[in-house]
Amino acid sequence: MNSAQATIGGLKSLKPLSVEIERSLYPVIELGRKATARLTSGRTLDSATKRRLNRERQAGQEAESQLLRSTLGLVRSRVIERGYRFGNEELEAAGVEALVNAMQRFDPSQGNRFATYANYWITKLVNQAIQQQAGLTDSEMRLILKFQRIERSHEYAELSKREVASRLEIPLNKLTEVMAMSRELADRRGRALELDAAKDVRLPSGGSEPPAWVIEVLRDLCGKDFSYFWDYTFTSMSLEEIARGASVSRQAMTKRIDRCRSRVLSSPDAARLRSWFARQ
Repeated sequence: MNSAQATIGGLKSLKPLSVEIERSLYPVIELGRKATARLTSGRTLDSATKRRLNRERQAGQEAESQLLRSTLGLVRSRVIERGYRFGNEELEAAGVEALVNAMQRFDPSQGNRFATYANYWITKLVNQAIQQQAGLTDSEMRLILKFQRIERSHEYAELSKREVASRLEIPLNKLTEVMAMSRELADRRGRALELDAAKDVRLPSGGSEPPAWVIEVLRDLCGKDFSYFWDYTFTSMSLEEIARGASVSRQAMTKRIDRCRSRVLSSPDAARLRSWFARQ
């Protein structure tokens, strides 16, 4: 999909801006922010001044929106870079939240490009979302990320485990644990990718009911979360709607559905279930 047509976090993405166009927006953004500050200061302003300040504020907000939307591709890049197929709602939401936060903190007068500034926040919040999804501690996540950077390096194949442990500044036995957590995280991504297509499966309107064995197997695997998994996988209900109906947070519901996916994919009936999913 063309980046100019993509919708990320409910926002329509725009093509990246040239340096010249981006820098031309900075004075407009600064003027708009100053106008907002004056309008909300509580000071008495005459009508003409209010109209001018409102125009400047609107122009500044539009410039910020243009800059933000032209940088949405960074969110996609960071998610894919972590090994996830884009469309992981939790990671996408984290990246967009980071981008909005970066825009609020961005100081155009410093002369840096917005993408350079925003990249740090996007990477940070996407990593935090992955950490929360996988149930890792801060220290575990940091070690995994450091290990993965070494693993991606050209010299990794030539390094001994002792040398890798030395670079991570951890004992050799701890390295074994870190490598296992890294593999588990990679396996988690694989499971999510493999069954991710099931999110787009919809039972035909007015179609026949699913076979009894499908319901029985999924109920057995998902337990009390069966209805949530079913609604998310085979109906048009969003994660937010399901979470709201269950009176839990979106993050908590994501974990429940992820657990169901994991059980489905690791069950003896996985191949049969995938075959049935594919025919719908």
